[in-house]
Amino acid sequence: MAITLSRIQKNLTRIRDNIAAACDRAHRSPSEVTIVAVTKTVDLDAIKRLLDAGLTDLGESRVQELTERADELAAYLQRRQAPLPRPVRWHMVGHLQRNKVKAALAVADCVHSVDSLRLAEEIDARAEANGRTVDVLLQVNCAEEAQKFGCAVGAAVHLGEIMTTLNNIRLLGLMTMAPLTDEPNASRHTFVRLRELVEEMRNEKIGGSDLRHLSMGMSQDYAVAVEEGATMVRIGSALFE
Repeated sequence: MAITLSRIQKNLTRIRDNIAAACDRAHRSPSEVTIVAVTKTVDLDAIKRLLDAGLTDLGESRVQELTERADELAAYLQRRQAPLPRPVRWHMVGHLQRNKVKAALAVADCVHSVDSLRLAEEIDARAEANGRTVDVLLQVNCAEEAQKFGCAVGAAVHLGEIMTTLNNIRLLGLMTMAPLTDEPNASRHTFVRLRELVEEMRNEKIGGSDLRHLSMGMSQDYAVAVEEGATMVRIGSALFE
């Protein structure tokens, strides 16, 4: 059954209330937190309802789905009469292979999943060829799980420093994925480690004022992530349940 606008609005209100409460506990402003709606499990009509609800930061995990969704949505937006509150911004949140960088950059405004120097250099080269600068986040495997992508915790600061020397990418911060668990607090140590890494980078003057984002937290643990400093939360199922 297709999800309705009222259902998405209800879910979004609950999520924003949870974020606001987490921000209050952490003495932060909810305006610091961006909800990235991960759309990989839903159809185009559900994405239209997201836009109707005012969410324009959209994320995809696979390049093929990213490009297909973006094409479908672009065609819809050309026909849409009501203006959006802000332009759609696409986030590539899943693992990115170097041979798919060209296709991803045709759509993505921000790549959350840069986990190696070789990938960063490929993005930089493609961006230079296109005459643009690409916003990226360095993905760190703070959970230290073998099945997860991301650079090693011990390599993150040095890799981030090298990435800031590339002229056509802009390092906005760090991203991580916590262990999959039904207990949100079990993710806290992962989020704390990512925050410590970005604080270390700031102390070493890496990235300057651009280095301001922590992309961490998903549907099951976003409130804990916000308590620990998340500025971007990647939420899918909690929006569409």
